[in-house]
Amino acid sequence: MYYNTIMRKIKQPSVAGTFYSANPEDLKIQIESFAKENRNIYEVSTRAVIVPHAGLIYSGRLAFEGINQLDKNIKNIFVIAPSHRVPFEGCVVSSFDAWLTPLGEIEVNQDINKELNENFGLEYNDNAFLPEHSVEIQLPIIQSVFREVKIVPILVGRENPVNIQNIINYYYKNPDNGFVISSDLSHFLKDNEAKNLDDMTAQMIESGLCDNFKYEQACGAVGILGLVNFAQENDFSLIRIDMTNSSSVTGDKSSVVGYGCWFLYEGQKNEFLKRYYSDFILKLCRLSINSRFDRDEIEVKFPYVFYQLGASFVTLEKKNLLRGCIGSIIAQRSLIEDLIINSQNAAFRDPRFKPVEKEEVPELDIAVSLLSTPKLMKFDSEQDLLDKIVPFKDGIIIRDGNYQAVYLPSVWEQLPDKKEFLNSLKVKAGLPRNYFSETFEAYRFETDYIK
Repeated sequence: MYYNTIMRKIKQPSVAGTFYSANPEDLKIQIESFAKENRNIYEVSTRAVIVPHAGLIYSGRLAFEGINQLDKNIKNIFVIAPSHRVPFEGCVVSSFDAWLTPLGEIEVNQDINKELNENFGLEYNDNAFLPEHSVEIQLPIIQSVFREVKIVPILVGRENPVNIQNIINYYYKNPDNGFVISSDLSHFLKDNEAKNLDDMTAQMIESGLCDNFKYEQACGAVGILGLVNFAQENDFSLIRIDMTNSSSVTGDKSSVVGYGCWFLYEGQKNEFLKRYYSDFILKLCRLSINSRFDRDEIEVKFPYVFYQLGASFVTLEKKNLLRGCIGSIIAQRSLIEDLIINSQNAAFRDPRFKPVEKEEVPELDIAVSLLSTPKLMKFDSEQDLLDKIVPFKDGIIIRDGNYQAVYLPSVWEQLPDKKEFLNSLKVKAGLPRNYFSETFEAYRFETDYIK
């Protein structure tokens, strides 16, 4: 499956004619169709993506959208993929100078391979790559999207995700390097079972809470977890591009394979939403309120990041006076649902105000707070708690038994003194101002504020 040409060792295609067309023209036409159908969901580039690796007819569109999200200035693409057919310990690289596809040769960066061998202990194992599809299936798309780029194929066997994280961490420092994590999701479950499992997998990837991640959730679990760990360590986020499964092509829901696609964002998801989707969020909230009067279904197109779990507060003001405020402290439903429900509840179900009337809607100023995940604060006294609270940054939740209350960071504008802020929050919870106990809990969170 490979040959030498004057000191060059070229890997021949292994799955051309099965996973994708061996005919160059047919392959070009198929990938061009992906480009034409590309929804250009996010106008932002990245240097790391998770993409599926099934046959192009099944998951090629999704893989194209992920790879096309990569920064076009990248010079090296690490393709980190699972070994399906040859078992081995750790990760391996190949000695091939180039890989051949029907679209031509794509160079391998052997200088990086040598570093991986010397510094990270990755062995050379050409035989492991010969029957494998999980790297090769990405190459025609990479060749179509990038004019000049080298690849660093890494095949993963029985490996600790920390080692993948260390490789990404080391090479990510150079902006010339990008990463493709090649993985499908659930395998051969019924459609509804697969969707439930894949949704759980997506939530783990997007939240970074992967302690209970099982390898049967994704064949490329080690690579996925390596990237998730890297994202968590650097306060980055993984943003959903799309999810689907093989039934969308075959129509057979009795046994499906799941596909998901994410890109790495160098920041937090809520900051991303505020930066790129503030106008959409505010329009959605107003539309949600109006829909209650018009009895219309809310029909809007939105990117898949809004399917990710999210917690929000929607605040309504009229002539600079509060007219309603309702929200969620914990992300327990998709952000799109949370925004719609909280907008309507703020307008019609805030017990402090009568329901908003139709003629009022144009006069309403709408603000949205997107909440981060609350984190439990550790303290041994009330003063210790006060010392740890950061004014104008922290939102605070207090809890003791059945008593609970929350203040958003925006409340600091009315209560800039930490002691007064905390005492007022106690009163809101139904506790005395001077209350404190050994069971008193406090959580902090941050918000991205959109107005």
